[in-house]
Amino acid sequence: MTNHRLDLISTSDGSPTVRHSRFAETYHSVHGAVTESMHVFIGAGLDFFRKNHPQTDRLHFFEMGLGTGLNALLTYRRMKGTGVRVRYDAVDKFPLKEWEKLDYARNEDEKTFFHRLHTLDCDSEALMADFFRLSKHCCDVQDFPFRESRYHVIYYDAFSPATQPELWTPELFTHMYRSLVPGGVWVTYVAKGQVRRDLQAAGFRVERLPGPPGKREMLRAVKEG
Repeated sequence: MTNHRLDLISTSDGSPTVRHSRFAETYHSVHGAVTESMHVFIGAGLDFFRKNHPQTDRLHFFEMGLGTGLNALLTYRRMKGTGVRVRYDAVDKFPLKEWEKLDYARNEDEKTFFHRLHTLDCDSEALMADFFRLSKHCCDVQDFPFRESRYHVIYYDAFSPATQPELWTPELFTHMYRSLVPGGVWVTYVAKGQVRRDLQAAGFRVERLPGPPGKREMLRAVKEG
């Protein structure tokens, strides 16, 4: 993983993303990095859960693929001032080092959050704000110690099944199903039929949803109960 090139590119909504030369994939959609993250993870994940569980005053997130840190930043932005306490566990075996030019932050507060997120040591945690605690794990997701009924929302933002099939296995989906609370939500930008079937086999109720610009569909999986 050390012999690769990371190229900063601008996407259609003006926000940047990074292209990974080894995988020949971008971290976000070229049709809009922020647009995609807001649609897939914030809208179909976080907002959907809160709409259905408005009394929840503590939210526990898991993100597979911390990457640019955009999903974490947008979650921070969305939850600030809501009175809800957030815990955010993120896994990325190879944290992004070339992040300084990713100008996602809107203000100094967000710049501080974004800087702390990327400079936080591996396998450690920090209180990012009085309501937001983040832990950063630099390991294979297969080795992450998932606990039963822990998470409210899972953002699954790994590289695609074609590129990293080992991150899209029935075994992993079963671990994640068990790690969600009843009513918990798992979301991804992927809409592949095999992924949908494997999620269903793990116990999820799976929905195909309209995708963000440039993508016809995405998947949302819910642990019913």
